[in-house]
Amino acid sequence: MTTHKVGYFIGSLAKDSINRKLAKALMRFAPPELEMSEISFKDLPLYSYDYDADYPPAGKAFKAAIAAVDAVLFVTPEYNRSIPGGLKNAIDWASRPYGTNSFTRKPSAVIGTSPGAIGTAVAQQNLRSVLSFCNSPQMNAPEAYIQFTPGLITDDGEVTNDTTADFLRTFMQNFHVFIARVRSVLPKDA
Repeated sequence: MTTHKVGYFIGSLAKDSINRKLAKALMRFAPPELEMSEISFKDLPLYSYDYDADYPPAGKAFKAAIAAVDAVLFVTPEYNRSIPGGLKNAIDWASRPYGTNSFTRKPSAVIGTSPGAIGTAVAQQNLRSVLSFCNSPQMNAPEAYIQFTPGLITDDGEVTNDTTADFLRTFMQNFHVFIARVRSVLPKDA
């Protein structure tokens, strides 16, 4: 059994974020072959190329955390029809300085939840565009736009709706298959 390390980003910095609840649910449904760990970006300053010559410790630690995983999962809300500023800032840090893009050839998947009926669809479209530029192979299906309703996911990540639970389980199983497929042709250290 091959284990893949997966780092996940929660796009919201809020401690009570519904996307944090979704991330907890996804951890429950991850196949045992996926070793999941959060990659936090809350301590990163705003990116500027002035840092490129000498990354601060938070930037170095962030890039090292991404380098240590085989794949990445983005669990993000939608802010103003796009991705949250903090998440975009984190991606900027990871992709710089030029020639050291942490997402190059790193398999990725995107999911999110919001109270709205389109469940982060526009944010995910924006994020996919950024990840394409960063040369990250993306799992394009199943798409996962979760409309959050009160009580759908508990604070501990328990999903109370069987249909949603089945969908999230399938999403994580598909992500595992996708990672294995990408890593078979793009080994981590190639």
